[in-house]
Amino acid sequence: MRTVELLPDDATEARVRRVWGRLAERGMPSLAAHRHVTNRPHLTLTTASELPWDVRPALTEALSVLPLPLRLEGTLRFEGRTSFLAWRVAADAGLAALQRRVWELLPLAGNPLFEPENWVPHLSLGRTRSGPGAWPAELLPAELSEPWEGRFTAARSYDTGSRTVERLT
Repeated sequence: MRTVELLPDDATEARVRRVWGRLAERGMPSLAAHRHVTNRPHLTLTTASELPWDVRPALTEALSVLPLPLRLEGTLRFEGRTSFLAWRVAADAGLAALQRRVWELLPLAGNPLFEPENWVPHLSLGRTRSGPGAWPAELLPAELSEPWEGRFTAARSYDTGSRTVERLT
């Protein structure tokens, strides 16, 4: 499986990493505990079984709109076998158009969560199998309730098989 991900500017990345650290300090699930060298704040645009070489020129062209504005606004919780806490990314017209274009370029994506009408833009903060009570609202870092303005400045693809990343821009 391959992803197409947007990476935030340095200041936004540092802010997200600080929140990861504060969650961990407070005993809550956090991506700070994920020590793989590829772990960094990112926004997933879509997933695909592969990134075909014949699609890459159009993908590069679509990603040429970077940098794009990034606005973080509040938290999201995703529940299922694994629960996730995330920082919500406000999807402006430019970000929504880029996600739709990337999704259209990779028609074999197959994951309905990334169909444009279902896509929920976010930066993941933590995940757990222990259920929705893992992040008590009163213990969440104050930064999560404060809007943040930044930029998406680069793109990459993560290969889940080899656990490697490829820079796309």
